[in-house]
Amino acid sequence: MAMTHEEQPNHWQPADVKIIGDQAVRFRDVCVHEIRMGDVEDPDLMVADPIWRWQLSDAGKFVMQHAVEEPYWTRHMDYNSYGHVYRVMARLSEQNETFWKLKWGI
Repeated sequence: MAMTHEEQPNHWQPADVKIIGDQAVRFRDVCVHEIRMGDVEDPDLMVADPIWRWQLSDAGKFVMQHAVEEPYWTRHMDYNSYGHVYRVMARLSEQNETFWKLKWGI
């Protein structure tokens, strides 16, 4: 999985539509997993295990197989708990996004 820990992700792209066969298919970046970390010394190191366990779950395997581009994560401050919020982002087609949301959606 591509890793980034910048406050503003540089991987994010606006939604786009591509013609596949004779159908228009929409692709967009979707938050597929969210992890809240407390105030720890090295949050990027501590979040590696939960991300790895998520990748091995059914939802993680589906996202890793169906993402158009390699998923990435972002980190944001959680001012309520003085911790961090990590979001795993994946670019999915509209059909795969709908399936994912119905089965595992956040």
